[in-house]
This record gives sequence, C-alpha cells and structure tokens, in this order.
Amino acid sequence: MRSGHIARLAAVTGAALVTAACAPPGGVAGIGTAAPTPGAESAAGAPASSVTATMPQATPTSAPPPTAVDRPKADSPVQVPPPKVSEHTYVFPVKGCSVTYESRLLVLPKTTIWAGKGCSFVSPVNGVVDEVNTKNRWKPSTDRGADREGRFVTVIGDDGVRYLGGHLDKIALGVRPGLRVRAGQVLGQVGNSGNARSTASNLYFAISWKTSPSMWWVRRGMVKPWDYLDAWLKGNPTLSPREEMLAVMNQTGAAPRCFTLCASKPQPTPTKKPTKKRSEPSQEPVQIPLNGGT
Repeated sequence: MRSGHIARLAAVTGAALVTAACAPPGGVAGIGTAAPTPGAESAAGAPASSVTATMPQATPTSAPPPTAVDRPKADSPVQVPPPKVSEHTYVFPVKGCSVTYESRLLVLPKTTIWAGKGCSFVSPVNGVVDEVNTKNRWKPSTDRGADREGRFVTVIGDDGVRYLGGHLDKIALGVRPGLRVRAGQVLGQVGNSGNARSTASNLYFAISWKTSPSMWWVRRGMVKPWDYLDAWLKGNPTLSPREEMLAVMNQTGAAPRCFTLCASKPQPTPTKKPTKKRSEPSQEPVQIPLNGGT
C-alpha cells in the first residue's frame, strides 16, 4: 500500500514540473523575466538580467517669441553740395584708338599717351589754334629743347588753358594759328617725331598757359594732366584743369625760368685753318736814264 502511494505522488510531481517548464514566463508587464545567460554577471557580480522598457515621449513645447530689439535710429542725411562742374565740355585727346598712358610724374608734368601711328589727335576743348610746327627739326646732335616735341599743335581753349599735342606724324590739312576749333576736331595724327623717333608712336600731351614761343619750357607742360585724362576718358566731360592751371601760374609766375632739361648739347667750335699770305711782288724803283738813251 505504501509503495503504491509513493508511486502516485512521484507521477503527480513530475507532471507539475513538466507543466511549469512549458508555461510562458510570467512577470510584470513590460519587464522580461527570461533566465540569465549562464556565466553572465553584472558589474556588481550579480547575475545579469535583460530589461526592456518603453519611455514616454516628451510633449513638445513652443519656443517663446523673440524679444523685440530696439534698433538705433539713423542719423539725418548729410547735405553734400553737388560736385563742381565746368561750363566747358572736354574730350579725350586721342580718338578712335585704344590707348594707355602714364599716371605719374615723368621728369616733367606731362604724360605720354601710347597709341597706334596714325591715330587722331583731337582738340580736347573748344578753342583757337595757337602754334603749329609742321617741320621735324629735332636732331640728336643738338637736342634743342624747343625741338624735342617734333611736329606739334597747341590750342588755347575757351577755358584759358593751353593744350599741347606733340610727336605728331602729320598735321591735319588747314590747321594753322588762329583757326577756330571745336572739341573733338582732328588736329593731326599720332607719330614719333622729335626725340621720340626711336620709340613707339605716342602723343606728347601737356597742359600749361599761353606764353610767347620763345618760352618753350612752359609749353611742354606745367600741370599734371592724368587726373583730367582719367575723367574725360571715363565719362566725366566737365572736369576742368583751369583752376589748377591758375594756381600753378600764380605760384611760379606767368614767365618762369627753365629749370629742367633746358640746355642743348654743346657744339664744338669749328677751327679755321690758317690761310697762307700771298707774296707781294717787289716794288723796286725803275731806273730811267736822264738822257733818254738806252
């Protein structure tokens, strides 16, 4: 009897164990209760367990509106007077050709406008032709200052300023002293006459005031011209050199002395060969017989 009771108890206990092994794991919702992996331990030495959880999403909050910034008030606009403009209209002195020129002092207050041979030299302003030199008189052996610009034309503008265009190849037909010309009228053709004969063709351009032809050093340039050339070339046709010309003339005087490149090359004095004196025939007295005999 007792052995049969023990057999039935063992059978019931085994069935319970099998049922527990096949049942799903229990536990709190959201937290797994799976057995830890054999040998796995936590950092503290306790058996590791697998824990999963769903974190609640944070509710987005709207950003506060930006604080208004007090912008400083702008100052009142400065009243700038309009630029001074001349009553005269100017043009660039070379027409119909691409050009380059120096914008710095080259020994004298003038500039060299590099342009192709045959390009037109034109009057920069309305005025009257003053001097015309149609002959190329310059020689390297003498290097006379008055001849260095070769063929040239000067114009006394209606603004009272004298303009010189030198190193010309040709003078335009009909251009003569006293001729009335207008801005842009052709006066000659660019070349390399004068002391520019060994260089590329160019226009010697200078600004000064009217003097007698004997004061050639004034004619060759007294006012730096490049600021005015820049303005005339880049679309400001009213910038006038008159005020600067008057200021320079008041400083130097209307008839200043020459200080730069004034002397010509000294020329050797030719030596004369001594001439032989002709021998005069002797004037011996002639003996005339008194008695008339031979």
